[in-house]
Amino acid sequence: MASVLLIEDEALIRMMIADMLVELGHSVGGEANDLQSGLLLASTPDVDAAILDIQLGDNSSVPIAEALQSKSVPFAFASGYGADGVPERFRNYPVLQKPFTIEELERCLATLLR
Repeated sequence: MASVLLIEDEALIRMMIADMLVELGHSVGGEANDLQSGLLLASTPDVDAAILDIQLGDNSSVPIAEALQSKSVPFAFASGYGADGVPERFRNYPVLQKPFTIEELERCLATLLR
């Protein structure tokens, strides 16, 4: 299964998504709750995919998305705003509308890992 980065600023949501990933048989390749930590994790090798909260406190996760994109690491955005919150240049990436189910996460990861 896949090693998945999890970038989410809300601790309870991050823990819930991490539990879902493990339940689906994946491993959490790293967790971050802010832009700087997320950028550090995005530079680590051996990551298969990532789930990015669009808004990390006062910062956008766009720099993390750009770093992952430059390494050809597939990712999806997670947002309470749905696709409306995704910057235009990333509209072709999957979006998980919060709150999402484990089945939605599973479908999203299947798409990312094809």
